[in-house]
Amino acid sequence: MFLFKFIPFFGSFLIAVSLLGQAQKIDYSNTDNWAVLPGNYPAEMARFGSKSVNDSVDVFFVYPTILSDNKDLRWNTPIDDTIQRKEILGGAIAFQASAWSQAGNMYVPFYRQAHLRSYSALENGGREALLFAYEDVKNAFAYYLENFNRGKGIILAGHSQGSTHLSFILRDFFDNKPLQKQLVAAYLPGIGIDKELYETVPLMDSASQIGGFVTWNTFKRKTDHEQYKWYKEKAVINPVTWNYDLVGLRRLHKGFLFSNGKMYHQSFTTHLGNGIIWITTPHFPFRYLAFTMKNYHAGDVNLFWEDIRLNALLRSETYLKNKQKR
Repeated sequence: MFLFKFIPFFGSFLIAVSLLGQAQKIDYSNTDNWAVLPGNYPAEMARFGSKSVNDSVDVFFVYPTILSDNKDLRWNTPIDDTIQRKEILGGAIAFQASAWSQAGNMYVPFYRQAHLRSYSALENGGREALLFAYEDVKNAFAYYLENFNRGKGIILAGHSQGSTHLSFILRDFFDNKPLQKQLVAAYLPGIGIDKELYETVPLMDSASQIGGFVTWNTFKRKTDHEQYKWYKEKAVINPVTWNYDLVGLRRLHKGFLFSNGKMYHQSFTTHLGNGIIWITTPHFPFRYLAFTMKNYHAGDVNLFWEDIRLNALLRSETYLKNKQKR
């Protein structure tokens, strides 16, 4: 019994020690601390995305959890971890951030992200690790606002842990604040968000609506109930129709970017559930791989890559038209 009482304290002590060495504030005036900046798009992203067609809108993207190895005892990733940086560029930047690259000038900061275990150990160090990571994202966004934005429209985009941090950015910088007038849209897939979380930032329910957020969490037909508990009753829209349609027919699905770099169109039917969406088994040459997955969380973005690209362009164009009328 004594052992079980001691473990939480010992864990917190180790967390404090591990974070102590990383406590120095990241210098975001150093371009090495940005994964993507306008005019400096990495080859990994350029492979699928292209530069912005709209210089009056910016995209601030925050990547999801890369630090997930159970054998890795770190709670947060050092900013200069070269292995993590390579995985971020080759994974999240290439297959996720690229979906928004045409909609605006892209900014992607490196940050000391929290380990995946943080979400299941919130009371034993996870909360501290996530808040530590958020401070980096918050500081990067504040630096972006002061030095890069210059009054342009803003798209926030992320996935999973990235969406967690951006949900805080939306709260701290936009909700019931003057900056909301510059919000084009916040794309926050991969987390559970309460429907009434924000005072003035709505859950958007049409494809061209601006000034709010959208979110979804992707599951198979047979729901993974262990994961579902995180999303039940939470906000959700259908990322094929961009509204509350219960079904997005397969013919409406614009495109799924697979890891082989190929796009598969009209690949699945999308169904709106209670806090989630579930899709039919994707039609593509590697269909058998879908049967081995418990849920499709990892594909929240690239399953809808082309749908996101076109929608981000539409919202960006809508924002500019509205701005010109003011």
